Amino acid sequence: MMEKLFIKNRKGLKMSVIVETPNPKQHLKEEGTPKSKIVTQKELAFVMHGLGGFKEQIHIHTFADAFRNEGCVVVRFDTTNTLGLGESEGKYEDATITNYYEDLEDVISWAKSQSWYKEPFWLCGHSLGGISTILFAEKYPAKVKGLAPISTVISGKISLDSPKYKGNDILEQWKKTGWRIEASKSQPGLVKKLKWSHMEDRLAYDVLPQVKKLRMPVLMIVGDKDDSTPVEHQKILFESLPGKKELHIIKEAPHTFVDSEQLLHIEKIFRTWIKKNK
Repeated sequence: MMEKLFIKNRKGLKMSVIVETPNPKQHLKEEGTPKSKIVTQKELAFVMHGLGGFKEQIHIHTFADAFRNEGCVVVRFDTTNTLGLGESEGKYEDATITNYYEDLEDVISWAKSQSWYKEPFWLCGHSLGGISTILFAEKYPAKVKGLAPISTVISGKISLDSPKYKGNDILEQWKKTGWRIEASKSQPGLVKKLKWSHMEDRLAYDVLPQVKKLRMPVLMIVGDKDDSTPVEHQKILFESLPGKKELHIIKEAPHTFVDSEQLLHIEKIFRTWIKKNK
């Protein structure tokens, strides 16, 4: 069962949220698990998109489906300040890690009043959503059962060293003009305009100093063609993690996963990881 609703964040801006409840009969059919066990073990997962993304993107759907198919209530939402297909308020040009992280906190705070809320819960985010979930888990480690930062940003400083910016003057022009302007890959025909203040905000963040707090199971996935949060950057975080951890590298995959075979493989990775850590 799926329910879409609108809530307000701390700034009074409207946010679009989807809550999906697993189907016990379908789960029973797939797993051969007694229905009574499914009900008592029902858990909660929050799934978050990346910069300029939206909750219906196919890779976000894939992450969410994995949790739902393993018996979790799943919450997806559009952050404020995302692009056209996102249903929340705000302008993409004002997007920052700070606003994404605060929206995650606000969605979780709202969820506390719902009948299906349960701690500890699972957290999953892609790219800018990934660093947002890491920051939350570092601040509230006891609330997080498992963490899945996918193709995640690690720090502003490390972002500056990504292949996306090497050998060109993108950063220089962005800082000089105050704007980064590019075509959207997820929404063809849409032009993305992002202020330099986004990068100034990003440079204030780094998950590595508090990484030892991440003692919950962590799942990391990245494409070997990712030029924004490349494999070598993911390994920096992975090698610093203190607990149970996995890093999966998807061959021929870019930063945002769209290939159907790759997505099927990713869902299997997720479901295996969830089962191991229930």
